[in-house]
Amino acid sequence: MRLTVLILLFFSLLEATTHREEQLRSAIVKVYTVVKNPNYSIPWSSSIQQVSGSGAIIEGDRILTNAHVVANHTFIEVQRYGERRRYIAHVEAVSHQLDLALLKVEDPAFYQGITPLKLGELPQIEQKVSVYGFPMGGDTLSVTAGVVSRIEHQRYVHSGESFLAIQIDAAVNPGNSGGPAISGGKIVGVVMEGISKAQSISYLVPTVMIRHFLKDLEDGKLDGVPAFAVLVQGTENPTLKSYYGLTPHQGGVLIDRVIPTGGLAKFLKKGDIIDSVDGHPIQEDATAAFRTHEYTNFEYYVQKHQMGEKVSLEIIRGGRKLSLQVPLIKKADDLLLIHTYRYDQMPRYTILGGYVFAPLTRNLAVRVARSHIDLIPFVDDFVSKKRREVVLLLRVLPSALSRGDYALSYWPVEKIDGKHYVDFDDFSQKLLQGTSPKVLLENKMGQQVVIDRKLALEKQKEILQRYNIEYASSTQRDKKR
Repeated sequence: MRLTVLILLFFSLLEATTHREEQLRSAIVKVYTVVKNPNYSIPWSSSIQQVSGSGAIIEGDRILTNAHVVANHTFIEVQRYGERRRYIAHVEAVSHQLDLALLKVEDPAFYQGITPLKLGELPQIEQKVSVYGFPMGGDTLSVTAGVVSRIEHQRYVHSGESFLAIQIDAAVNPGNSGGPAISGGKIVGVVMEGISKAQSISYLVPTVMIRHFLKDLEDGKLDGVPAFAVLVQGTENPTLKSYYGLTPHQGGVLIDRVIPTGGLAKFLKKGDIIDSVDGHPIQEDATAAFRTHEYTNFEYYVQKHQMGEKVSLEIIRGGRKLSLQVPLIKKADDLLLIHTYRYDQMPRYTILGGYVFAPLTRNLAVRVARSHIDLIPFVDDFVSKKRREVVLLLRVLPSALSRGDYALSYWPVEKIDGKHYVDFDDFSQKLLQGTSPKVLLENKMGQQVVIDRKLALEKQKEILQRYNIEYASSTQRDKKR
């Protein structure tokens, strides 16, 4: 009798486990995206590509996936596990910073019979996880198992910014992106990327950052993750410690520069030592503990805040300890002279007589900076009241008007008609609405390019037709659409 009861109990548990697994799988979706890829070197041009990724249905009838799965999309379809029908979806919200997106399907039939997946907590090292998704190599759902290898700050490839990330050793391939990593029946992270040249190293966006994204959206507006608008260095060097009056056992970070436009200049100064953040001591290597014996970049505690909130700092200034509450009002994109990567928009440009001008973007800089070393200093610089963008003479379309200038490309413009400009819009206005008969451009070295404004405007239509360019500027293009 006891044996019979045990057998019945075993099969009951097996049936329950199978049912839970089936429920979990039914919440996994494949994402099909048609992408319009802009060409930042030829800004009026683009190409069409089809890509696929994965996602998971969460509360609120939303599909959680990666931003890079739907970046630059023109059309999105989703398909549930175990079904062949595809449903049209749209992007409800996207954070290119955190490589996260929420999709929505309007057809209520898509959600019938679905139990949404819930978010779990930050997993422990060596905790087992299963990765669900639709990677290359087949059409059906794939499940791979692994463990959490480490948790620390990593550079998110999609945005180029560093946030907390989970490293796992489960197999991840193209198509897995956006799929959930599950542990204990809950999402502990979203697959972000795998390292192709390494063995079993993949990264997840942890639920800490997913929750930040979802909370940010509660007011209907995505503000982003705040940046700590100072440059710092660690204090591991004993002579550096001695110079700033620290004991050998003290930690903290030294402020090298306070970014003028970051909103912190009223509170912090060069030479301050930041000792703790939100009550968490900062170590001499610029890390702070997020759990016992586990450390990551101290800015983790800044990045947990929402925009507009204040972070608590303990600082040492001139040997005195001070407690401060400083506001977080800027994200990285607001501070950088060369903004973070652009998505979901076509490049800006303007053409005058075959001379093509465009703002220097990170999309462009990462491709050409190595071969154009004069662009490198701009990449790590910050905006100021006088300069918010860098404008390039991107290329010169050969014509009788531009003889001798054909070789010019990626040429940073410092002045136009002897005056500095603030941003690309300001430059374009000076270029097209100037009253002088000639346009004089100069770079930092004093080299000059001169354009006959009247002749350039007369030849504009002819040159555009010769090179099959529909619009003389992105402004004209955007007005027509």
